[in-house]
Amino acid sequence: MDLQLRDRRILITGASRGLGYAVAQVLAEEGARVVINARHADSLQAAAERLRATTRAEVHTVVGDVSQAQGAVQVVRAAQDALGGLDGLVTNAGGPPPGRFEDFDDAAWYQAFDLAFLFHVRLIRAALPALRASTLGSVVAITSISAKQPIPNLILSNTMRAAAVALIKSLALELGPEGLRFNAVLPGWTRTERVTELLAYRARQKGTTVEEELAAQAQDSPLGRMGEPPELGRAVAFLLSPAASYLTGVLLPVEGGSYKGLC
Repeated sequence: MDLQLRDRRILITGASRGLGYAVAQVLAEEGARVVINARHADSLQAAAERLRATTRAEVHTVVGDVSQAQGAVQVVRAAQDALGGLDGLVTNAGGPPPGRFEDFDDAAWYQAFDLAFLFHVRLIRAALPALRASTLGSVVAITSISAKQPIPNLILSNTMRAAAVALIKSLALELGPEGLRFNAVLPGWTRTERVTELLAYRARQKGTTVEEELAAQAQDSPLGRMGEPPELGRAVAFLLSPAASYLTGVLLPVEGGSYKGLC
């Protein structure tokens, strides 16, 4: 299937590694013109060089912290300047630290609010004029399956991810009449650097090893394995693309069947 993404102008945040990088890789392979963002210049530039080498696509970089109000606005503006506008936006960032309810004070909750929820708001708000100017304006938010099925010891993430999918569903209803589409992907356990960090925390709590926790988590999926980042990347690319032109308000689990709910 042709996803009709060639020459589409797309910003992906949190894209120097993990899921964000995988999304950028798929979009670049499809011929999109992409801007990737991350906080650290060195790792971001290295990611861009890998993408250019493997896809020969047009890849720009914008350094900035999207969990900060001005950082989000500046990243969107720089992306628009680099590409001459925006047709698509992928909102992605790191997650809050693991822990239980009583581990966190107000400051930790406010920080999680910025990092895992409000950054979606800020990026989308800043990008809306450009997306309205496009005939193909589309947003995909990367959240987590924890929005539907809370994960133990991730209370900050569970709470903020649920708020993020409510935002996306609301925007799909509110801005659909303008032709703008808003969707979210809810990845399950996918083999990324962050997942390794989370399982290392779990191993310390249980007195096991990271390798044992990786093996145990893989068995939670009916497919008997964890996801790979490109599998999530392909789902995002489809939802973002004109090939999915009648899909909006979708909250798509990408978790290998481990989610136990019916809806």
